[in-house]
Amino acid sequence: MRRVLLGAAMLSGIWVPQGALAQSNDEKAADGGLAEIIVTAQRREESLQKAAIAVTAVTGNDLVRSGITETSNLGKLVPALVVQPTGGTTSFFLRGVGTNSQNSFSENAIAFNFNGVYVGRPTAPAGVFYDLERVEVVKGPQGTLYGRNATGGAINVLPKKPVLGHFSVEGLAEYGNYDSKKGFLALNLPIGDAAALRIAGQVVDRDGYISDGYDDDKGEAVRASFLLKPSDLWSITFVGDYYHQGGKGTGSVLLPNGNFAVPSLNDRISVSDAPAVAAINGYASKLFAPPFCAGGFIASGCIENAGKDGYLDNNFYGLSAQIEGDMGFATLTVIPAWRKSEADFRTYLPGFRGEILDNAEQMSLEARLTSANDQRLRYVLGAFFFNEQQDTLNYFRQGRLSTTRFTPLLKTQSLAAFGQLTFDLTDGLRLVGGGRYTREDKSQLTASVSGGLPGPVDPPLGAPITGDLTFTKFTWKAGVEYDAGSASLLYANVATGFKSGGFFVASPPNNSFAPETLTAYTVGAKNRFFGNKLQLNVEAFYWDYKDQQVTFVGGVRTGNGVFAQGSLTTNAGKSRIYGAEMDARFAATRDDLFNLNVQYLNGKYNSLQTSNFSPTGAPVSTGCTVTGTRLANPGINGARFYDIDCSGKPTVNSPKWAVNVGYQHSFRLGGDMALTAGVRSNIESSRFTNANYRPEEKQGSFMMSDAFLTLEGPQDEWSVTAFINNIEDKEVLARAGTRPILDFPVGTLRPPRTYGIRVGFNL
Repeated sequence: MRRVLLGAAMLSGIWVPQGALAQSNDEKAADGGLAEIIVTAQRREESLQKAAIAVTAVTGNDLVRSGITETSNLGKLVPALVVQPTGGTTSFFLRGVGTNSQNSFSENAIAFNFNGVYVGRPTAPAGVFYDLERVEVVKGPQGTLYGRNATGGAINVLPKKPVLGHFSVEGLAEYGNYDSKKGFLALNLPIGDAAALRIAGQVVDRDGYISDGYDDDKGEAVRASFLLKPSDLWSITFVGDYYHQGGKGTGSVLLPNGNFAVPSLNDRISVSDAPAVAAINGYASKLFAPPFCAGGFIASGCIENAGKDGYLDNNFYGLSAQIEGDMGFATLTVIPAWRKSEADFRTYLPGFRGEILDNAEQMSLEARLTSANDQRLRYVLGAFFFNEQQDTLNYFRQGRLSTTRFTPLLKTQSLAAFGQLTFDLTDGLRLVGGGRYTREDKSQLTASVSGGLPGPVDPPLGAPITGDLTFTKFTWKAGVEYDAGSASLLYANVATGFKSGGFFVASPPNNSFAPETLTAYTVGAKNRFFGNKLQLNVEAFYWDYKDQQVTFVGGVRTGNGVFAQGSLTTNAGKSRIYGAEMDARFAATRDDLFNLNVQYLNGKYNSLQTSNFSPTGAPVSTGCTVTGTRLANPGINGARFYDIDCSGKPTVNSPKWAVNVGYQHSFRLGGDMALTAGVRSNIESSRFTNANYRPEEKQGSFMMSDAFLTLEGPQDEWSVTAFINNIEDKEVLARAGTRPILDFPVGTLRPPRTYGIRVGFNL
């Protein structure tokens, strides 16, 4: 790894967007230095270099040039962020903090916000990555200004707003390998002097990266924004959006293991394709099967192979308004919002069939009072209301040996009041303090059942169970900021985060989990030197993570009293995470931009005890210590629990080293045209992808690089870009897990080498 890191530091011809990531046209000031980037990560407009928090801002132009149209690819542009596809849902991990979202009970530990609106469902952060101003990723607990489910941080996706008095048309068309086709169009239409309408849409259609067509990307999205500004003091912006997600969805491949030979990862063979099925059948035929599985697991139908009939048919809707008024002493912001997700998908991501119907509807209201920036005492005061209702059906089928079905009706209501104050002790020294009080109520009405030979395969649902939970918590932040110079900021703070408890699918009394909390200690510095040509930001942090919620596949008691395999969440772990991050950018000339980001992360579970569940009683592979075993269903079947202790293991999705480095250069051509060339590289050390710590599920060190060449016309009226991503064509795990019962590892891969051409215009 040391050789890899040394090589990264020596790469002078590679470009990676970091910090306030943007292309040269976005980042360069008129004098050739680095431009000022404005963010709203602390609920007020401020320079990124004056924001005393760890935040990465990615501009909309950079997202376009990187070809990002789906959430799962965002991680390649943001340090410390790991985006993990999980069937029809998405899991986020920031600096080792996150949750595996595996069914309708799941909630992320990283708050996802679109257009200032918190999005509750892990299925819903989709179809929003077009026509954007920027994406802000805030690292560390955001228990004061964001609150709900922001234990590890927050992701803010900010779309472009209508512009008064300006008519414009923007468009983009792209074609690449895997028959990738993308089209985007946006229209900004002024309506008189006080109103404007912006309409944007995108269509994406790409074949799958693995055989059988999985890992594809198909969807249609449209967004309409209407701005009404009757005076300089008041405005209201209405936003409506719709997205349909289709295709086959995320797939998986067999991972190399010591039990049987599998197809090469280079070939990206789906678990449902003939070579993988043949390998699985050969392996399964040698395993001992129960008497009622005569002929073997596969031949008897006790275990079914993954199918080719996976699909996504998801629809997402949103309506919101943002009302802003200048009250003289402060600005009032009110954001009422409604969102609805209709998820309908079949996935074989874990190696077996999962079918989910999840209809979720949420309503929220946030009101904030933000003082002016020129006051000695500045504040953000607010209140938040959130209400969500879910009506779902989850069905998981291993084969005739094991089925699980449950139908949760879930309700969540969250109320919070919050405030953050900044006080100037002197012209350069400030104190910061804030707090948030949250009350969260959850209820469920859930019927469940497990089936399988020698009993009925698909028995009727058991009697529904009910449950009510209430959680209250005060989270806070305290810090100090010091301007060491006109372009140098020093800061230190302590901040806390909170994620409420909840239910998982099981019969009471063991069907709920407690809240988790995180306390973060941070010191940092943000600096610019040499007339804004060099930027150097550094931060060190220590996180204390308690009552950590860990989601894994284990044994859950169903409505008929039988333990079956299912996804459960438990407060099984606590951890400590510390590290440091350095971000440097250097505008050597008006045409040259260098970037280097290095992150060191050391995460360890001080305590992590869980239980693997085996429907047949056979041992389950694990990289942890097995401390005991016991029967799960005495007198019914041979299912067993295997208690495991993973204490001392590194936190999941936490590469110890992550290096992003890059370079770009612009060639000035005649006729006010420019040719910009750049390359970027992401280098990471090894990491485990889940909390079972099987060695096969560990991603080793890797390096992935992208390159582009863009010809731009006068005033950026048009552009033509040739691009290539993952030049090394490296196979990198996005997630991994174990196929239950047969006990072999499967994984999902990040995209392979892709290339194409992109044509855009802006009139």
